[in-house]
Amino acid sequence: MSAEKESPVQEDPAELRSLLEYLKASRGFDFTGYKRSSLERRIKKRMDAVGITGYGDYEDYLEVHPDEFRELFDTILINVTGFFRDRAAWDFLREDVIPKMLEDTPDQQPIRVWSAACASGEEAYTIAMVLADVMGESEFRARVKIYATDVDEDALNVARHAVFTRQALKGVPDDYLDRYFEPNASGLAFRADLRRSLIFGRNDLVQDAPISRADLLVSRNSLMYFTSETQARILGHFNFSLRDTGFLFLGKSEMLITHSDLFTPYNLKWRVFKKVPRTAANDRLTLGSSVMRFATDGGPERYSLLRDGAADILPVAQLAIDRTGFLASANQAARTAFGIGAADIGRPLQDLEVSYRPIELRAGLEQAHEQRRPVSLGRVRWRIGADDERSFDVEVTPLFAADSHETLGTAVTFADVTAFANLDEQHRHVERELETAYEELQSTVEELETTNEELQSTNEELETMNEELQSTNDELEAMNEVQNERATELDRANLFLEGILGSLDFAVIVLDADQCIQLWNSSAAELWGLRDHEVVGTHFLALDIGFPVETLKDAIRNALGSDPQQQEVTVEAVNRRGRKFQCLVRVLPLHNAHDRPYGALLLMSGAEE
Repeated sequence: MSAEKESPVQEDPAELRSLLEYLKASRGFDFTGYKRSSLERRIKKRMDAVGITGYGDYEDYLEVHPDEFRELFDTILINVTGFFRDRAAWDFLREDVIPKMLEDTPDQQPIRVWSAACASGEEAYTIAMVLADVMGESEFRARVKIYATDVDEDALNVARHAVFTRQALKGVPDDYLDRYFEPNASGLAFRADLRRSLIFGRNDLVQDAPISRADLLVSRNSLMYFTSETQARILGHFNFSLRDTGFLFLGKSEMLITHSDLFTPYNLKWRVFKKVPRTAANDRLTLGSSVMRFATDGGPERYSLLRDGAADILPVAQLAIDRTGFLASANQAARTAFGIGAADIGRPLQDLEVSYRPIELRAGLEQAHEQRRPVSLGRVRWRIGADDERSFDVEVTPLFAADSHETLGTAVTFADVTAFANLDEQHRHVERELETAYEELQSTVEELETTNEELQSTNEELETMNEELQSTNDELEAMNEVQNERATELDRANLFLEGILGSLDFAVIVLDADQCIQLWNSSAAELWGLRDHEVVGTHFLALDIGFPVETLKDAIRNALGSDPQQQEVTVEAVNRRGRKFQCLVRVLPLHNAHDRPYGALLLMSGAEE
């Protein structure tokens, strides 16, 4: 049945069993039916990623790091899917299977499709496009419901958004792409009017009840990951899910050679199978022979008791009302749901609460008698106990005698469709959210288009600015070359100046307009005992040296004034060795190119006494 050959059944290590039980208890994922070789390989892949070697240690790691659950499930639940995967198989489905399915289905009967293990929804949307193409969009919207299920909530959330990138849509034919997808800010969105026919919900193929009354069941390359025992259980669910005329569409890696009692090949090449009805001829023969033996052993009375007992344990709540309007029987499910006791059997239905709660039955009973056909009373919600609210589809069916057309009474069935009702409610809620999101996205798209135009204009301006900056950069590079040449010349000039100043045998001090020292030659340092780095930037009159600096205050001010004059001052001073001498100071103004003073030059010389 699967492309992967199963190894002989082996006992799982105790730590692996403990890990699987922990995953089932804490997150509801039951992986015990998965093939052990694949399961262990994928778990060990995550263990290697987090640096853990033992299953027990990995279970401890999951308890401390709940975010690891998502990484583990993404690794185990390989969501490999795509639009129109195996294109030829989908062509066969469109050209042969779907026309046959529609031919076998009454015109007014809804078309129900189950996409099992749908992952992120690509195959569910593929089914929708094919059905809309064959049936026409108007009939598709009126009749089709596609139930797409998976155990991975993250993948289902992606599917519900119905937005895909162009890369993901590369398998969709161009004409389908144009007809069924619309531009979206995040990619391309499946059309909202057709999206309403798809319902996405969580369903575990191993544990949960199947979607019922399906005309087409698509489950491609999901069975291959399960053991043969689990595959048999899932296929039993699939058989129950399909109508007697239903089709099963599997992946190219899956075969049903050993399950001919459930499905018969319709086309092996494209993996399409037909349901084998539970009431097949061989089953009827077996049942008939069993009945004959039972009747021989116990007689009609025991057979009647067995029939009543089988009806009593049916999961569907059922009432039987005779043709005079008296309650003839109520099975266990009906008694539990509607509080019917043993004393109520044989009473007029109109005297019982169940005749009008949860739904009015009397009008439906009269209609079924008059029209001599089943009558659907629709869906109703009913609370069983304090916290258990259920949804029922109610149907009234007339009962006829086996050997005549005489009406014996009616049967009222309450089919529990709570799960489907919840899915419908979720679908409507998600639909409303999607409509709101679509409006917001449409507004965002318009804003983005406006922004895009502004950005386009800005981009053109930036390109113009870039050209200007490039031109400016060329000019700056030319200026930089000139500056480098001037810096080189300045370095030479500084070296030359330093050489001249260093060779002079008298002190040279240069002041700026604020009387702060800008230059202090080596002779000044030798004379007064201070190095240039100690005095440069210091106010001249703030110096504490052997020279009475206050005596030059007027001369310096005059040199920096509007009518500068050269002056000479002789002052008694003490050099760095502590020896007195007569210091001759010349104060010279420094002029700029406009003959304006911008500083003062002090030349000091003298001999020791």
